[in-house]
Amino acid sequence: MSVKLGRSVIKKVSLTTTKKASISRPRRGDFFIMRPARLILADGSVFEGSSPNWQTSDYGGEVVFNTGMTGYPETLTDPSYSGQLLTFTYPLIGNYGAQSKATWESDKIQVRGVIVSEAAQGWSHAGSDRSLMAWLKDEGIPIITDIDTRALTRHLREQGTMAGRITTKQSARVKSTVIIPKVTIPKPIIYNDQQAKTVILVDCGVKANIVRSLLALPLRIKRVPAGYDYTKEDYDGVLLSNGPGDPTDYQPTIAIAKKALKLGKPMFGICLGTQLMGLAAGAKTYKLPYGHRGQNQPCLEVGKNYAYITSQNHGYAIDERTLPDDWQVTFRNLNDESVEGIAHSLKPFFAVQFHPEASPGPTDTHWLFKRFMESL
Repeated sequence: MSVKLGRSVIKKVSLTTTKKASISRPRRGDFFIMRPARLILADGSVFEGSSPNWQTSDYGGEVVFNTGMTGYPETLTDPSYSGQLLTFTYPLIGNYGAQSKATWESDKIQVRGVIVSEAAQGWSHAGSDRSLMAWLKDEGIPIITDIDTRALTRHLREQGTMAGRITTKQSARVKSTVIIPKVTIPKPIIYNDQQAKTVILVDCGVKANIVRSLLALPLRIKRVPAGYDYTKEDYDGVLLSNGPGDPTDYQPTIAIAKKALKLGKPMFGICLGTQLMGLAAGAKTYKLPYGHRGQNQPCLEVGKNYAYITSQNHGYAIDERTLPDDWQVTFRNLNDESVEGIAHSLKPFFAVQFHPEASPGPTDTHWLFKRFMESL
């Protein structure tokens, strides 16, 4: 039995395989013995590929895809990918190796696993010190290569994101649901303490470049855990960060944001922060069929007819029909017309689903940070 995707065919798992173990040796000297492996999806579809022999377990997560051509170090370390098996649609990943932590979006690789068509072994970059494969091995992150990522992406576009497992076994159980871990700091951190105006940065899995973008402004930043109640403190504005998972799972954060909205102080949301702001305002969210993940998502600024190419990573969106009357849609995705930005009609509350801090991706909307500062 097989699942047809246009001209591509996804084969169901068989009890035998003709693939043999092989040695993959990059120019820089490290080598990995590759052996047959499989990506098994919750709907029973199976993709056959290869994995290095140091992978001895099954690795499960939500299978999603990213359309970016570059920026895999930033993407792999983005906390919003926590708990997910990430498919890169670009056929060759790893050609500039693993760069230093200066380009990372957190202090480690956050994805649960990596799915590629080809992992480049002959890498070259002045700022890198090892191959992508070596970096994944050092951090214990599984990878499966030789996958028809075009067919896999088309399948996910038609069937929606779903749970999956990377395994070297002939068969494996795949649970239909995936628990996405929350990512936040354990206690508050203060930056730029000498500055006069204070911004509360609610860390739901904040990317490092959001922190860098705020630190480039004359602002005192208090970074707090997702469930931290800051509403009785002295502050000038709030930034709700990006993060992984279903926004409705962040009930304490939503309740606190709801109290903060009543205070009327400026609030800025990014990615998950947009959904949290919408929920705090009384709107509802829904899960997108396969999400928006990549650095080439076109968005239209409503009312101004300006289009931007944006960096995105989210699987949920705000249901426009449930927005209160005093809120409005400010940006739309030009691919599917979904809500990409919201704002209050009178008060200084606004949020965007895309990432104005980029990293990776275009910086066309970085001006939103200045707009937030000017609203304080």
